Amino acid sequence: MDTPAALYAFRTTIEKFVVFNEAEWIVFTQHLTFSTLKKKQYFAEYGKVCDKFGFIVTGSVRYFHVKDGVDITGYFSFENEFVSSYKSYLTEEPAINYVQALEDTRLITISKKNMEAMLSNPLLAYKMERFGRLIAEYYLCCYEDRVTSFITQSPEERYLQLISTGREILQRMPQHYIANFLGITPVSLSRIRRRLLVHK
Repeated sequence: MDTPAALYAFRTTIEKFVVFNEAEWIVFTQHLTFSTLKKKQYFAEYGKVCDKFGFIVTGSVRYFHVKDGVDITGYFSFENEFVSSYKSYLTEEPAINYVQALEDTRLITISKKNMEAMLSNPLLAYKMERFGRLIAEYYLCCYEDRVTSFITQSPEERYLQLISTGREILQRMPQHYIANFLGITPVSLSRIRRRLLVHK
């Protein structure tokens, strides 16, 4: 992993939430871990406590639940975005979902233990408290946007919004994952795609 480039990307992203001076950044980076998930490997699993919070350097993950033996995709995270089973991370209770790599994925992670250590560090405590609060607000906003899209948008509008991200992985992703995410069947997704192709 190209550590300087990965750290630069991470620092640029978290500066939307909190800005560290150089002394703080040096201490902060000592609490980070670099890791890699192979395609289909889990970041979080149902019934197990998710004890880490991550930043995706390259790659992507999907969040899903299993009901009656069928997995239902609820969300995706991509490069330069955060990933966690966040409720489990905060409460230290078992996760109620799975988070799985869609492709080989490189991550920077902060363990719960290291987060607590930074919150206890006089140099970092104030900014880490702020960072934690703003990340929680970010997750809340993502959740609200997700719920709102199901209330106010058609499946076609949700699909157009998804592809507007320009993520190439969407072209390689199994169609049923995307259909699950949109709340429709793969057949309905095929119809939407055909209709959009005709109107191009």
